[in-house]
Parts: sequence; structure tokens; C-alpha cells
Amino acid sequence: MSSVVPMLEKELSELFYMYFLSFSIPSLLLFFFLYKWISNKSSKLKNLPPSPPKLPILGHLHNLGMLPHRTFKSWSEQYGGLMLIYLGSKPALVVSSAKVAKEIMKTHDALISNRGRFSINDKLFYNRRDVAACSYGEYWRQMKSIFMLQLLSNRRVRSYRGIREQETSLLMEKIKQNNNNSSAVNLSDMFMVLTNDVVCRVAFGRKYSENYQGGGIDIKVVLKEFVELVGTFNVGDFIPWLAWLNRFNGLNAKLERVAKNIDLLLEEILTDHSDRLNQTGNDSDGENENEAKDFVDVLLQVQKENSAGFPLERDSIKALIVDAFSAGTDTTYTVLEWAMTELIRNPRIMEQVQKEVRGIGGNRDKITEDELPKMKYLKAVISETLRMYPPNPLLVPRETTQDLKINGYDICSETLVFINAWALQRDPATWPEPEEFRPERFMDSSIDLKRQDFELVPFGGGRRICPGISFSAAINELVLANLVYNFDWALPVGVTPETLDMSECPGLTIHRSAPLLALPTPHTF
Repeated sequence: MSSVVPMLEKELSELFYMYFLSFSIPSLLLFFFLYKWISNKSSKLKNLPPSPPKLPILGHLHNLGMLPHRTFKSWSEQYGGLMLIYLGSKPALVVSSAKVAKEIMKTHDALISNRGRFSINDKLFYNRRDVAACSYGEYWRQMKSIFMLQLLSNRRVRSYRGIREQETSLLMEKIKQNNNNSSAVNLSDMFMVLTNDVVCRVAFGRKYSENYQGGGIDIKVVLKEFVELVGTFNVGDFIPWLAWLNRFNGLNAKLERVAKNIDLLLEEILTDHSDRLNQTGNDSDGENENEAKDFVDVLLQVQKENSAGFPLERDSIKALIVDAFSAGTDTTYTVLEWAMTELIRNPRIMEQVQKEVRGIGGNRDKITEDELPKMKYLKAVISETLRMYPPNPLLVPRETTQDLKINGYDICSETLVFINAWALQRDPATWPEPEEFRPERFMDSSIDLKRQDFELVPFGGGRRICPGISFSAAINELVLANLVYNFDWALPVGVTPETLDMSECPGLTIHRSAPLLALPTPHTF
């Protein structure tokens, strides 16, 4: 009896295998040819943009690599400034020229201002109740008006000058203290802490970098995981029947944990602010007092007074706070990181910017924001940094809301649109010697970050342009000016400009893959 069972199992296995060969494989072949037939038929019916070869089901997903902006640039050299790719079954345009970017963000801006729906954004941004990820429409207009008028107006940005100057002075002191050890300082880490502290003080009214653990939650760990998740690729968004993989690779569990911790943290912050505002009463009559309020105070006041013209729900407030933090920290510190990288590896440019800053600063202890408008070369250094190293090289993807024509090609509704800022800002047709770091190109240039010049779009353009340009510029200019004013800089022993690691790490925001280490020498006036 014991010998019969294995024989029976073997026969059943063979029968199953034969069944699989006779049924499953022909079915898969039929599916493949049906897919190709439908794909070719639909392609003949429309004048579609050029597209690299793709695989069934996967489309071009398998070829994107760890740095898609570089992959797209290499493809664009063969297929042009507008090409069509497929992320699974989802069609997507990749724009790599200023001419086509202008069509996207100006000519057809109203029809391509939607955002694609991604499950990670749904979870982290409270079902996309923020500004950056929400769908284009009336809700977006309402949220953007709050963001621009109440949080990021020029007056509001100026009101946080004291915070920027205080935190910049603390950074200079920290570098001087580390210099006593005659060792290299980790500028990447210092920039991350600085921008985190500035944004926390502006948004929450206090810093959270000093081992804060509210309700047992380590905010530094949560925010680090949050940034990582925002830049994570979720295969289930493009091949839905593979979404089950996220239960096994840990993505779903991590997403649930981080979303829960972010919400607990924001609940604690909102409760603390509400209690304090209730105790002190409404002090918004005094303009100066009002300007001293942080983001949370302002949003709670708008909610209480219903001054937005529509009910502002608690989850919407949380989503706006998450927007402010995620947009204000990661993208800001990466600009400082790459700017200092290029200055240190280009002594001539460093000498030129130091000559300007020190000439304007005189013998003062530090540079304040009063001196910044005079520093034209410093601003050119930052513009050149943003040209070569846009923080979000593919910007935030858009989505078409109806069928339309772009550059003579037929584009279907619900097509994703990636604007490859990294590629179009290195286009030799617009930028001579685009791989060279040359701030001089901006000294007499008509191209400006704050205008709709589509050759330079690190903050996007049109209706979906990043509202935090002024906020980011204020931090970057002040910090960079003080770094070159107070210190002379050199690479660590054994590292030369030629051997310095310039590789990028993957993610939504492109940082250096290795931290920037440098040797500071305090400048004597």
C-alpha cells in the first residue's frame, strides 16, 4: 500500500504537467499574439509618438534602471524630445525638450494639470488632500490659495527671516566646533539637519531633531522613512494583478506603519497647538503677532474663522503640513549639497563667489539677508546648480484629462506625462557645454527661475509650478553665502576633484550617493 501512493502521486503530477503544457502554454501564446494584434491595431489608428521596443505586460518597466532620468535622456537621443513609453499597461509621455515642455505647461496646461493616482500618495497624503498630489479641480484651487496666501506669500516668507538666520548661525558654530578636531565635516548630514530644523520651526513652531520622541515615535526615523516611501516604485500601480507582491516584499506593512506614525505625530502637534491657541485666545488682530505664527497656527486659525471660504477639514490640514515638510526639506538640502560639491571641486568658481560675498560682507561676523540681493554671482551659482542637478529630475508626473495633440502626435486621455528637467536642462542646443558647471552663463542671461522659461524648469511650470520657490531660495542663498564667507574649503586628504564620487542615489529626489565630506578652515578678516 505504501508503494502505491508514491506511484499515484507521480501519475497525478505527470497528468497535471501534461495538462499545463496542453492548455496553459497555448493560452499564454494566444494572449501574447492577441496583445500584439490589439497593440499594433491601435497604433495604426493613431499617430503616436515614437517609442522604444517594449515587452508585453511589462512595457518598458524592465529597462528603466535605478536612475530613470538618465535612461530617458539616452532614449530621447534616439527617439526625440517627445516619446511614448508604457509602464505596464499605463501609457506615459517623456518630454526632454524645452519646445515640447512649453506645449505641456503653457499651451495645453489646463488639460495636463491632473496628477496620476498612486497608492503610496493616497496613503501618505490623506487620500491626496494636499496640494502637490491632489487631482486638478476646485479642491486643488482652494488648497493652493491657502498655501500661497496663508503660508508661502512673500510677506509670510520674509516673516521667517529670524528663524533662517538663527539656524544658519548655529550651523556655522557647529562647523567651527568640528574644525577643532581637524577632521572633515559631513556637509550632507549637516544640511539635512539644518533644513529639517528650519522647516520644523516654520511649520510646527519648534525643532524636532534633538532626540524628540513624541508618544514613543522617533520623528527623525519616521520622516526618513516617509521620504523614502514617497520615492518608492509600486509595481501594483502599473500592473494591478501583481499588487499582491507588496504583501511579501514589506511595502504594504511599511506604508501602514509610517502612515500611522505620521498621523499620530500630527495629531499630537495639532492638539498641542489647539490647546495653546484656546488658552491665549484669538490674537490675530495684531499683524506682527500673526506673522510670528507657524504653519499649524495659521491653518488652525483659518479653520476656526472659516476665512478660506470653505470648510477646512482636519485631514486637509494634516495633508498641507505633510506637503510643506516634504517639499521644504529634502529638495532644499540637496541643492546645498550639490552647490557645495561643485564649488569645492572648482577652485576658480569658489574664489570668484568668495570674492563677491566677502567684498559685500566686509568685516561683519556673518552675512544677513539684507546683503543677499547684491550677490549676483552667488545667485548664478545656485541657478547653475538647479540647472545641472534639479532636485526632482522628472518633476512630479502629470496626467492628461482628455485626448489631445502634442507636437503633432495623438495623445490619449489618462496618459502620464514625465517632464525630464534633468535632460532638457542639459540640452546642448540650449546650453553650450551643458556638462560643465559654469555659473557665468546666468550672469547676462535672460533665462530666469521665476519666469516661465521652459529651458530651466527645476520647479516645474504652469498651474502646477512649485509654490515654494521663494522659501527655498531664501534658505539656499543665506546658507551658501555664509559657508563661503566664513570658511575656506578643501577636499579630504587623498581626494581630488577628479576622484571625488559624483554618483547619484536613486529616489524621487536625487542626492549624492556618498555624503559630501570637506575640510573647513575659518577665514580671518
